Amino acid sequence: FEMEDNFKRRILILWTSGEKETALNMVFMYGLNSKLKGWWDEVTLLVWGASTKLLGTDPEIQERLKALQDAGVETIACKACANNLGLVEKLESLDVQVFFTGEYLSKRIQAGDHVLSV
Repeated sequence: FEMEDNFKRRILILWTSGEKETALNMVFMYGLNSKLKGWWDEVTLLVWGASTKLLGTDPEIQERLKALQDAGVETIACKACANNLGLVEKLESLDVQVFFTGEYLSKRIQAGDHVLSV
């Protein structure tokens, strides 16, 4: 399968699942390979909902996040979710940009960016 030259090569992975198996076997696997193999030029992981708690409390998930970041994947998180769970400082210590993301997500969708919701 070949992509057209003018294909928009930017993806936002909207990670909302709190299931560890989904994180390990989809979110991090696809996110990392997308960047390393050049499937997308820009890859952003947006942590929102139940994934916030999983990321903030699971050391293995935190290690996988670091691998994504080291590969050049931008990592951001919903501040409202992090506030509700008391995890703002923890996520920031993991080098995740934490801010209110509702408008950000809306603008990315309105701009026609590709969004993969997991």
